[in-house]
Amino acid sequence: MVYNNITTDGLEFLDREDLLKIVKNMVNGGIAISFNGKRTAEEIYKKVRPRVTRVDRKLCVGNEEEQSKNLIIEGENLQAMVTLYKYREQVDLIVTDPPYNTGGQHFRYNDKWDTDPNDPDLGTIVAEDDGSKHTKWMKAMMPRLQMMWKMLKPNGVIAICIDDNELFHLGMMMDEVFGEENRIGIINWQKSYSPKNDTTHVSTATEYVLVYAKDRTLAKTGLLPRDASTNSKYKNPDNDPEGLWRNSDSTAARVTEKDRYAIQSPFTGALHYPGSRSWTNPKKSMKRWLEDWGLKYEEKKLNDNRPNALIIKGAPIPYISKEQSLDNNPVVEDESVYNSELIKKSRELAENIRDNNVWPTLYFTKDGVGRPAIKRHLKSVKRGKVPLTFWADEEYEVPFILGAQSWAHQESGHSQSGINELDEILGKGHNFQTVKPLKLIKKIIQLWCPPKGLVLDPYAGSGTTGHAVLELNKEAETERRFILIEQGNSEKGDKYARSITAERLRRVISGERPNENGYLEKTTEPIKSGFEFRVLMKKIDAQTVLTMKKDELIDVVITSHWENERRASSNLIRIDDENYKYLVGRNDVNEGYFIIWNGLDQVGELNLETYETVVNEAKRAGLNTPYHVYARYEVLQTKSVRFYKIPDKILTHLGLNENTDPFNESEVSN
Repeated sequence: MVYNNITTDGLEFLDREDLLKIVKNMVNGGIAISFNGKRTAEEIYKKVRPRVTRVDRKLCVGNEEEQSKNLIIEGENLQAMVTLYKYREQVDLIVTDPPYNTGGQHFRYNDKWDTDPNDPDLGTIVAEDDGSKHTKWMKAMMPRLQMMWKMLKPNGVIAICIDDNELFHLGMMMDEVFGEENRIGIINWQKSYSPKNDTTHVSTATEYVLVYAKDRTLAKTGLLPRDASTNSKYKNPDNDPEGLWRNSDSTAARVTEKDRYAIQSPFTGALHYPGSRSWTNPKKSMKRWLEDWGLKYEEKKLNDNRPNALIIKGAPIPYISKEQSLDNNPVVEDESVYNSELIKKSRELAENIRDNNVWPTLYFTKDGVGRPAIKRHLKSVKRGKVPLTFWADEEYEVPFILGAQSWAHQESGHSQSGINELDEILGKGHNFQTVKPLKLIKKIIQLWCPPKGLVLDPYAGSGTTGHAVLELNKEAETERRFILIEQGNSEKGDKYARSITAERLRRVISGERPNENGYLEKTTEPIKSGFEFRVLMKKIDAQTVLTMKKDELIDVVITSHWENERRASSNLIRIDDENYKYLVGRNDVNEGYFIIWNGLDQVGELNLETYETVVNEAKRAGLNTPYHVYARYEVLQTKSVRFYKIPDKILTHLGLNENTDPFNESEVSN
């Protein structure tokens, strides 16, 4: 048997995750995408080594605590995600915009990645006429999608922007990696104001966002903020003390025979039926609301083959023909009933309430002569709106799972809007031509990232995702954080991570914008936030750790440390103070972190003498116990210290085990 290029003879070499994937697809009868080199692409991420990350202080923004919240990494994104081991299963939302594989400058591929995914080179630009361009794109995306899956929390969501060049290939890969059953929706958003006249067939004015959950049963789709146009539909013509309200359909699409009876209008005496539908509310509620118009109602059997109707007590009944009793005619009127004395009295009472009092919950439209409707008060609906096809105005009790959605430009912005936003912050000449609009990314974040969630963008580009997080935090007083990865390579002149991604976010935080002469001025309100800027360096192993200089090792400890019991909040705040010998940082509950040094760049041991120094420094800094101490050896044990052996614990925090790691080969680090 051959399945996905794997023979049964090789099954014993597959790990548990691979075997489960094969069995799952076989049981479900799933369809798998196939391309040359797929098996290699599926294994690449397992061979990528984590790397040393070096903090570039000149490019960091904010104080130490603000820097600890957000992160920009300059480097290859697969290597960066492998290095971010502490964040595995800690990310709430991945929103990203990978290269679209349209030729030009958009997509690079390094052929060396097939055999050595640790190669740092960006590769060459894949030309539009390259016969293997789709295969190269899929080979690049597959391991990155697998790593994105690993980064998400169990209830996490991923939203990937794409155009029609790779839409179907990406969709099939997403079905394989995340599971077709976890697809939340395919969003179709309007990217341009007007169609282009550069095609002989159809003009493409839309792009797509593929939204998948790691586990759709655990994921949640949030509500969008209610805007002025939504709230403008709520009025208060009767001075209802409950506040603004709007009419809501009194019928439901579900067909329940017991709720398909007639009700008599207190204004006209006509019989109103729910048509082919059913009344939404219970019969006893409908009776109470009808009686609020002035007269008593009773249940009465009519010649309509329906359940008992709600009729004004003692009132005449409109004639119901045989045809009317069989069809779904919603109204049966009768002039003689309209002119009867009891209906005249009922109409007088109802009109008095209509003109001088608060209307009952069940009211009749068109000043009483129209169909019945239900008052829905603004204060009783959710303080937000669910994302609907074409952003329809209907209110729903709970968000529903999105299917294929279409977002008009008023809801999601235009591509040109994204470029204009970048121009406004950086000035013209940045050479970015495919910038996603802030409105689109902000909307995705609002829907699928909780107020204190973590957002990851492995293809950060111009930094729109980080910008969106910062603006949302300011507007809604949320506390979302971001990690952005951009493979800018300053040695090759590709400085996007520095000159565009980081600089854009620095100006968003500072409020600086270029004036007409190109000089920076503070023209907008600053945002109290910051970020740390790190650069991927050489591959890491035990020897690398043991030969690090002091600053390098501090960076590794600060950036890699995590604790099982509180992994999501394990970000350390660096302490740079030459008055401390061992103290290097603290966590969010004010516990200190120390590295024992024997000389400037040699790791020492925890003994009685070094422990006393740790205690003294902790007291001076006002830190709590336990004291977290990194050292080469431990010859003193105490309940007030949590000891971490160097290099073992550092390697573990990076997902490595030097005793069992099959990639602990003796090679020269790149």
